Amino acid sequence: MDFNDLQQLVIDYGYLALFIGTYLEGETILVIAGFLAHGGYLQLEWVMLTAFLGTFAGDQTFFYLGRWKGIAFLEKRPLWHSKTDKVFDLLHKHQIPVILGFRFLYGVRNVTPFVIGASKIHPLKFFLLNFLGAGIWAIAVGYLGYTFGQFAESIMGQVKKYEMYILGVLVAIGLAFFWRSTHKPETPDAPDAPEE
Repeated sequence: MDFNDLQQLVIDYGYLALFIGTYLEGETILVIAGFLAHGGYLQLEWVMLTAFLGTFAGDQTFFYLGRWKGIAFLEKRPLWHSKTDKVFDLLHKHQIPVILGFRFLYGVRNVTPFVIGASKIHPLKFFLLNFLGAGIWAIAVGYLGYTFGQFAESIMGQVKKYEMYILGVLVAIGLAFFWRSTHKPETPDAPDAPEE
């Protein structure tokens, strides 16, 4: 789905589309929902809460799938190896920051809760850190979309304010190009070769 399809999905189905989107993945649909909240389609507070619930529930689900299926499941998926190896390495070095911030890690975000579950981290520890991380993510990314909406509106406002000047400059440039293309200076003919 491209940006416009996701935007239409959120306009049509609102918070339900946002919940499902953040349950499965998240960033793009949350930015769109924040943007639409600025436009008055949704309420920013409800966008953030819905995104929090969706991402928290999704990651808890994948954590328990990881605990249930374990390392053997990961070893049967060679395409995941580079990502899972990277996550295991990060968990070994920086366990708490990774659990708190994996939603912001591009490329490994989707496999991380599964890997954390497979690494046998205590469920209560994951629950608490996941709860906190989901809240930070939902507020930060939701507000990013809302701010993007403000920025887009201010840019459009400036364009409207100066649109006659902009149009005049564009017309002048267009006329200059037209005049230049129709009034090319003629190149003089090459002199005749001298007769022998």
